[in-house]
Amino acid sequence: MPPQPSARLTHLKSSGEADMVDVGDKPATFREATAEGRVVMAPETLRLVVEGNAKKGDVLGVARIAGIMAAKRTHELIPLCHPLALSKVSVDLRPDEGLPGVVVTATARVTGPTGVEMEALTAVSVACLTIYDMTKAVDRSMRIEAVRLLAKSGGRSGDFRAGEAP
Repeated sequence: MPPQPSARLTHLKSSGEADMVDVGDKPATFREATAEGRVVMAPETLRLVVEGNAKKGDVLGVARIAGIMAAKRTHELIPLCHPLALSKVSVDLRPDEGLPGVVVTATARVTGPTGVEMEALTAVSVACLTIYDMTKAVDRSMRIEAVRLLAKSGGRSGDFRAGEAP
């Protein structure tokens, strides 16, 4: 049986004030998290992205770098996140004609006292935003959707695997 979520929010003091969790006494263990999201777009927009003909350049290459950079700066973007010495961040961008659009998957790894879920989610979110930014001139009706945690391992709360997409 998977661990149940705590009934208490960890980033709040009993008085209700925001509080950064103290992870100083927690052991450093290997942790990994994978997240995904999608950018749904017109078929013609996807074709521009895949063929490398977007006016702003290599959409997938730039989005990959943006996602990696974002994961490394998560603590600067999300209040109360700890700065982590990430050992690996990978961002995969897979064109999908069935959407049509791009499926973005990111994995973050660390050996440390706290998890990397937020880093994986931030990488996906910023990669999706970068795709949107680089192609919005030809398709303002794009949608960023289904950003979610797929899996995480390590830490006191144990492993997690998401069910099927909504």
